[in-house]
Amino acid sequence: MEIENILQSPWLIPAAIIIGSLLFYKFILRVFFGLVIIPEDKIGLVTKKFVLLGKQELPEGRIIATNGEAGFQAQTLAPGIYFWKWIWQYSIHFQPFTIIPTGKIGLILAKDGQELETGRILARKVECDSFQDAEAFLKNGGRKGRQTGVIAPGSYRINTLLFEISLTDMTQIPDNAVGIITTLEGKPLEEGQIAGKIVEEHNKFQDVDSFLNNGGYKGLQEQVILAGSYFLNPWFVILEMVKMTEIPIGSVGVVISYVGNEGKDLSGIEFKHGNIVEKGCKGVWAEALGPGKYPINPYIMKTELVPTTNLVLNWASARSEAHQLDKNLSTITVRSKDGFPFNLDVSQIIHIPSNEAPKVIARFGNMMNLVGQVLEPTIGNYFRNSAQDSDVIAFLGTRKERQQSAREHISNVLEQYNVSAVDTLIGDIVPPETLMKTLTDRKIAEEQKTTFEVQKLAQETRQSLEKETAVADIQKEIVTADQGVLIAERVAAAAVKKANGEAEKTRLLAKANAEQISLMGNAEAEKILAIGRSNAEAYKLSVEAMGEDNFTQLKVMESIASQNVKIMPDVLIGGSSDSANGGISGLLGLKLLEQIDAKKPVKRPEKRNFDDTSQD
Repeated sequence: MEIENILQSPWLIPAAIIIGSLLFYKFILRVFFGLVIIPEDKIGLVTKKFVLLGKQELPEGRIIATNGEAGFQAQTLAPGIYFWKWIWQYSIHFQPFTIIPTGKIGLILAKDGQELETGRILARKVECDSFQDAEAFLKNGGRKGRQTGVIAPGSYRINTLLFEISLTDMTQIPDNAVGIITTLEGKPLEEGQIAGKIVEEHNKFQDVDSFLNNGGYKGLQEQVILAGSYFLNPWFVILEMVKMTEIPIGSVGVVISYVGNEGKDLSGIEFKHGNIVEKGCKGVWAEALGPGKYPINPYIMKTELVPTTNLVLNWASARSEAHQLDKNLSTITVRSKDGFPFNLDVSQIIHIPSNEAPKVIARFGNMMNLVGQVLEPTIGNYFRNSAQDSDVIAFLGTRKERQQSAREHISNVLEQYNVSAVDTLIGDIVPPETLMKTLTDRKIAEEQKTTFEVQKLAQETRQSLEKETAVADIQKEIVTADQGVLIAERVAAAAVKKANGEAEKTRLLAKANAEQISLMGNAEAEKILAIGRSNAEAYKLSVEAMGEDNFTQLKVMESIASQNVKIMPDVLIGGSSDSANGGISGLLGLKLLEQIDAKKPVKRPEKRNFDDTSQD
């Protein structure tokens, strides 16, 4: 009963309607009012199922409606509330915002629009709010396919029914690197050109439309991009990264450009081996690049390094310098006039002034060609010709002269090629082994002969030393004998003076006695006077008869005899026909005499009274 009363209550139906409306308000609003609520992080993609009034079908070839036709609608629903989008006429699909993360770019592929022009691969950019206004894109002439424009990192309301978004990395050029650009769109290259000329105002190839509108060319580009981050469309450019061109200290870089205008030849009338042009023209640049790093496109320019310091090149199989320009050079094999082949190592020092470097490259192309086409044949042929005029022994003996001659000859030759020859050095000379053995044996024999002569001279010197030593050993005795002779002479002189004194003394005594006797008697005086006169007359007569010298020598000898003074040495060493052994024989006799004297008993000399003047 209670349930029936409740069901029959007049307020039940309005209450049910209110409760149902609260529970199913979204459904009711959607069905009866066409209400659509777009969340703040999404957009609404609209598909129109049919048209009540107006044109029903899309134009041929179109898939996106811009004028209310049935189908996918160009216009999207931004976040918010929309009415009159009845469910039976519109299908609303919620689409998240398109997010381009940091470090990425968005590439756009349009599914609808006008057809691309013939020969183009990218659709030009039209005003469409970074592809967020699909209707403006289509009405402003947007074309199907890949787009030149890209979208940078950020959030976008992109109609994915019209645009397909693909992500790609931003272009990063590291330090000390160069970005080489090849474009896939643009004008064809001019005849005779290998790269597109530089055009302005395209922001390093990031603004594709400006590049194309300013007459940019398709293909390899002269312009390069340096270190940094770029929004490059990979559908438009192909990027290749290469290292910067580095010119080390002690070298210059000669630029050979394959692009540019035909420049005026600056090499002069006398130089007939190629054109040298100013910087920016096609050809060899007259201005070489100094040490440093340069952003050079290696596909349109070639940089040849030319050392400006002294450069050493070795013609030696086992040695090569760090520059490797002599890696193909080897020891020179020559043949002498007498038919012997032998090897020699040669080092050539050259110098290329920086202002002459472009001429060297214009003439030879690179340094390896200079070595292979000039230095190798010039130096090799010179030494081969030089060796044919001499035998091996003479070549070895005149090495210094041949080195000087080679320096002068090679200097004159290289001067014609704008290269300065600093020095030519001959290294190891390796004659044939058999000839070397002969020379070695000869040299050993000569050295042995010299050794024997030196030894002989040493022996002769030794004999002379022994002789002088023996003479020196007996020199003391010789000096003693000389001193004895001098003493004897002085004793003799003293005896003569003594005799004269005694005579004078006798005379005075006689005179005194005579005076005494004279006092005592004339007879006794006359006696004494007669005796004195007699003695004086005797001495006088002796002096007159013998001579003063003989008389003096007689008195000296009497004095020497009375005092037992030796005036001759026991052994006298004299010369003979055997001059080499005379001294040695005398020394042997002296030694024998000493041994005999040592065995004799010693006799003491008898004392004599020298006071007895009457005996003298």
